[in-house]
Amino acid sequence: MTDVLIAVALVFVVAASTGAVLCREPVRQAVVLSALGLGLALLFTLLQAPDVALSQLAVGTALTPLLILLTTRKLRRSTEEAGEDTAPGSAEDTGTPDGGTGSGG
Repeated sequence: MTDVLIAVALVFVVAASTGAVLCREPVRQAVVLSALGLGLALLFTLLQAPDVALSQLAVGTALTPLLILLTTRKLRRSTEEAGEDTAPGSAEDTGTPDGGTGSGG
């Protein structure tokens, strides 16, 4: 019975790790990474390593996805603020020092 549970946990870990690699959005990656951490914690518990399972549960399931989500949130906020500062047609928007007039200074 234990061998079947280990096999199921291994299949879940492989599927979750493949899903984490194939996801393109950081928010979805964080959710899949959390599921992967949970699967690894279950696998470590089945392999009679409860100390490693608890560490994996804390770091892999909770802390790492939380840091990814907080970083993504901060990056989106800073990108939105930078987008509000640059108005269409301004010197910052055209990338030229003279505001895009071509006068050269």
